[in-house]
Amino acid sequence: MPDTPSTVLFDLDGTLIDTAPDFIRCLNELRVRHGLDPLPGATIRRSVSNGARAMVRVGFGLEPEHPDYLEKHTAFLDLYEQGVTIETRLFEGMDAILRNLEARGIPWGIVTNKPVRFAEPLVAALGLAERCAVVICPDHVTHRKPHPEALHLACQRIGASAGTGIYVGDHERDIEAGRNAGMTTIAVRYGYIEEPHTVDLWQADLIADTVPDLAKLLQ
Repeated sequence: MPDTPSTVLFDLDGTLIDTAPDFIRCLNELRVRHGLDPLPGATIRRSVSNGARAMVRVGFGLEPEHPDYLEKHTAFLDLYEQGVTIETRLFEGMDAILRNLEARGIPWGIVTNKPVRFAEPLVAALGLAERCAVVICPDHVTHRKPHPEALHLACQRIGASAGTGIYVGDHERDIEAGRNAGMTTIAVRYGYIEEPHTVDLWQADLIADTVPDLAKLLQ
């Protein structure tokens, strides 16, 4: 763990911000449209980090090869785009972490598998666009995480060394991407994780069970 990291990069959903309430709202609204009862929020929440494909699987039991999949997938994304920040917020305590990094002159950024179509309006609506040094989405690279390309691009744009940088995420692919980029990795167990006990197997350098734990690690 570098004493003063060159940068701290965050995954978005389930790490920096709590997007689950809007995912839950949209998926259940879509289910109701199709005559189905809403699902419990906890059932949906743990799959949020896997994106719209996981939402269609959880909500309708459909995989991409199913003839009805594309219609459900498109409808979910359209609903989500219409209300991307209705209930989404920074995780409680996260703003203090960001302010601490800013006060110490450590640039922070976002590296996410969320497309620009959703990520940039979301970051702007939460007042983060002027604060973060970089936002890297799949649209900006050839390879998605766990490939390290997005992390290398973020460090390049910031002018930071990946070897003294930190990447924080709530999915195994985040930790793998960070390792592949040569960064120190922190896995957060408070995120959208289907089996929280498996975090111990991800080979992260450090694990934060809560946002206060993460704050201590980044001090």
